[in-house]
Amino acid sequence: MKRYTVNKFIAGLANIMSTALSPIMMPTYGVFLVLSTSVLCVLPYGTRVAVLLVCMGITCILPLIFLSVLRHFKLVKDLHVDIREQRFIPYVFTGLCYLAAAYYLYYCHSPRWFTMFMVGSAITAFVMALINLKWKISAHMAGIGGLIALVYQIHVQDLSAFDLFWLLSFIIIVAGGLGSARLILKRHDLLQVLAGVVVGFACVSLTMRFLG
Repeated sequence: MKRYTVNKFIAGLANIMSTALSPIMMPTYGVFLVLSTSVLCVLPYGTRVAVLLVCMGITCILPLIFLSVLRHFKLVKDLHVDIREQRFIPYVFTGLCYLAAAYYLYYCHSPRWFTMFMVGSAITAFVMALINLKWKISAHMAGIGGLIALVYQIHVQDLSAFDLFWLLSFIIIVAGGLGSARLILKRHDLLQVLAGVVVGFACVSLTMRFLG
């Protein structure tokens, strides 16, 4: 009985972590980090809030609405889209939303590297869509891999307002916890988890590095 209770508690924590770190929220978290830890933190508070809310609307709210429509027409089983064969259309639409957010940032005269973060996120979504045609890969880990890449590039390109070493270390530790959560919930195997974080990190990091 005690072991069952402990296992249930661990599974509950894994579910909470998976929900809080849902891939659909990662661009919003990324924009928040950019506006609070990079040189852009000097912008007026109102401007930063407006940019965050618009980006959240485009990259999070719109995909959620689209998923709800797909669920209504029974094109996806649930909002988590756990079935690999049902992931292509949601991933492509999400990628297009990220490109729309990138255009918004460009229109607002954001620094090129900031815009390229969103472009890198879009590339991640498109790559994930293609991979999922044949093999299920972790979108959660791709999302947090992109977040690691963002903070890393802000750090190495000397775009930070303060030392980001501890923040980067914290996000890497959280990524480890998230990967463990996906394994505990049996949503992915170890290779799918590792592949996800590599894809997310590579797409965002390379885009910001060479196009930003």
